Amino acid sequence: MTPVVGSDDGTQYHKDFTLSITRALGDQLAKALKVLARAPLTEENLARLKEKPGVYQLYLNGKFVYVGKADKSLPTRLRNHLRKISGRRNITLDEMAFSCLYVAEDFSALAPEQLLITHYKGNGEIPWNNNGFGNKDPGRQRDSTVLKQNHFDVLFPIDLDRPIEGLRSGGMTLQQLLDATKAGLPYNFRYGKSAEFKTRRVDVPAAGMTADDVFHLVSAEIPAKWQVTALMGYVIMYDDSPSEYKSAWRYYRAGKSLNAVPEAEPAGDVEVDQQPIFGD
Repeated sequence: MTPVVGSDDGTQYHKDFTLSITRALGDQLAKALKVLARAPLTEENLARLKEKPGVYQLYLNGKFVYVGKADKSLPTRLRNHLRKISGRRNITLDEMAFSCLYVAEDFSALAPEQLLITHYKGNGEIPWNNNGFGNKDPGRQRDSTVLKQNHFDVLFPIDLDRPIEGLRSGGMTLQQLLDATKAGLPYNFRYGKSAEFKTRRVDVPAAGMTADDVFHLVSAEIPAKWQVTALMGYVIMYDDSPSEYKSAWRYYRAGKSLNAVPEAEPAGDVEVDQQPIFGD
């Protein structure tokens, strides 16, 4: 007689089984990345990459810190990371390295980045995937947010001593100066609009001025009710002086700067509800 479930001998002929194809794919991706060498995050190395989609890993001083994907172009995505890191304090590009895999476009529907995140999270790796490194500009409603102590912007705040790329000397409108500053910085500069900015003339005394120099200049030209505020990860300019922001570390008002002590919450996973800033 054939035994059945519940028979005296304890045998059974059916049971639940979960086939985890995604886990197997994540393991394969991680294994393929593990055997690759790591290259310094430099323009020279990025120029050797193919313009193809794929996944990549970032390393800080040899420590694996971030996994990401590029839907269209790996070199474009990695250049965005290079530019962002170049505008931060407490970190240099000499400390960064990367490895990457080209992945077929039809595989992107399976979210290879998420497969790798799931694979590595259990081992306590990829800290930058949980600290806001890939977040886009959070928008005006988040400017007053208190960041956690392990947030990327707290660990590596923006560098106001960095020269503004492409800035020329001479006369221009205030709007032109604001636009040039935004384009020449490796971090976001968001500002309100005013018709006065399009007509007010300013003189830029030298090309390649630092962000700090330009924000002093700008703050002297805007109306008294406006201020420039340097937050940990970006700079804003609005007509709300003398409002204070919890994550601000410097204010520019009437041509002068005022340093502040930013608040920070205990370390923990950072809320991620935005799409990555880095596009292809």
